[in-house]
Amino acid sequence: MDEMHTDSKPTENEDVKIWRYMDFTKFVSLLDTRALFFARADKLGDPFEGSISRVAFRSRAEKEEKEKQEFKKHGWHLDSFEKSFSYEIVRCTAISSWHINEDESPAMWKIYLKSDKGIAIQSTMKRLKTSLGNNREILIDSVKYVDYEKDINIGVDSIDRFFHKRKIFEHEREVRAVITILNKHPIVPKPIIDNGIYISVNLDTLIEKIYVAPTCPKWLTGLVKSISKKYNLEKPVLQSELDKQPIY
Repeated sequence: MDEMHTDSKPTENEDVKIWRYMDFTKFVSLLDTRALFFARADKLGDPFEGSISRVAFRSRAEKEEKEKQEFKKHGWHLDSFEKSFSYEIVRCTAISSWHINEDESPAMWKIYLKSDKGIAIQSTMKRLKTSLGNNREILIDSVKYVDYEKDINIGVDSIDRFFHKRKIFEHEREVRAVITILNKHPIVPKPIIDNGIYISVNLDTLIEKIYVAPTCPKWLTGLVKSISKKYNLEKPVLQSELDKQPIY
């Protein structure tokens, strides 16, 4: 296995509830593989993933001048190296995304489900961390929403940049588990992740409750209970009450 690289990053309130919304087939896959899928960063649909702010880019130019001679010894052009390094880091990083909320989110149900047969796993940041075996290679923290035109702090290190997103995504209230897997090249990383990677997880520790989409047919709740039992997962399975009729 090639090297796994990370920098230390403290988590915030580890008891906060987090949610993972998925369709029924992905839920069954989770039970069957007992592994979380971490998607490669550049496959998440946001072109800003892993990028730095414009002001940070300008600040970096001062540092580049001092390093120019060292790079020339290897026959590399500094500008192309910097761009290549940042781009390759994105393709070497995989992410599992979760949503922070004390309760279910109607918006998240709509965003992540393509049918009414959806599942939401309710966990906590602490459960997520522990379920991954407290793997020091995996960083877990909430995403900060920033201005990529002005914020100089984005891109301080190669991992920190994956915990920042544009302010237009603030509604996601995202928590991420992030891992960067590098090859053994001394300077420029090369991607060894395809679309993503599966990382083993302790489901009993990870999952606190299982919710079935508010619009799903009643039989699906029973099926989720049955399948969970077959995979020796004894967790509460609840039908979402977001569409419950009000009383006047």
